[in-house]
Amino acid sequence: MTFRVAGVSSGRARGALVFAPFPVLTVTVEQRGDGDDIHVHAGGQGFWIARMLATLELPVTVCGAFGGETGTVIRTLIEQQDIRVRAVEAETPNPAYVHDRRGGERKVVSETPVLPLSRHDVDELYGAALVEGLDASITVIGGSQPKVLPDETFRRLSRDLRANGATVVADLSGGQLRAALQGGIDVLKVSHAELINDGWADGASESALLRAMFDLRAAGARTVVVSRAEHPALVLDDDVIASVEVPTFEPLDHRGAGDSMTAGIAAGLAEGAPLRDAIRLGAAAGTLNVTRRGLASGERAAIQQLAARVELRPIETLDAPPPPPTTTPEALAARIGPR
Repeated sequence: MTFRVAGVSSGRARGALVFAPFPVLTVTVEQRGDGDDIHVHAGGQGFWIARMLATLELPVTVCGAFGGETGTVIRTLIEQQDIRVRAVEAETPNPAYVHDRRGGERKVVSETPVLPLSRHDVDELYGAALVEGLDASITVIGGSQPKVLPDETFRRLSRDLRANGATVVADLSGGQLRAALQGGIDVLKVSHAELINDGWADGASESALLRAMFDLRAAGARTVVVSRAEHPALVLDDDVIASVEVPTFEPLDHRGAGDSMTAGIAAGLAEGAPLRDAIRLGAAAGTLNVTRRGLASGERAAIQQLAARVELRPIETLDAPPPPPTTTPEALAARIGPR
């Protein structure tokens, strides 16, 4: 079983760029003894991916928009994680939320509305991400809340980076994924739930997800990795199809596992590892993350040790030619959106 996508060329600068358009300020109240324990953190998909990259000791830069008091606090919190910030000073304040977990379940106390960035801020953010991405060994494109910036931004960024020799890993869904596919993606990581919600798959069965993966490849993703919660992830690279077998642990908190997997894959590729080994590292990062509190957190030595126990097993039912397309060209074009 030979995978096509290899590690990043050693000619590029070592390090990763994470495109995190609009990070979030999170405040969580928990119980500690007889009193309250208040946690204030940066949040959002891009930051969680960046934190795991930093845990794996890869130099990482977060490129995002920061505005208002919340933006100032978020930027400071990110920099305290030994993550470089390429900040665009925005007119719009970053979103924030307060959650209460003293009763065990997460209850929303307050959430600020998510407002779109101005046209000027979008232009500044795009330019900053493009320049930083060209200097990085790998770029990870994370999503944002809907309508923060035009979906078209994701197409342009993925297209322009790859046209200039950069490697792009994406963890997107919805219209942002459809736009990025038009620009092209080297490695796409997506969850099975997102594929179902977005209409790529008509169910959670392995056959339905595999058909969706072939459609995603036809739409612009060279390699597709689908995470499936407690079930083995699926990988499609060229015509190689495999399941990712990991040790099973009782989950403490499943949130953040997918972002950790994305970060592990990107870290492996940035270090020059073959795709097979990068996926092992990503699977280990995601698996170990569910055993602890704290999204996209962990310890490098433990993740690397667990990666040695991850196996990629060919899916023998598809050793024959790949399944026929599940959509007509017209239907596939409609899924992706206007060019």
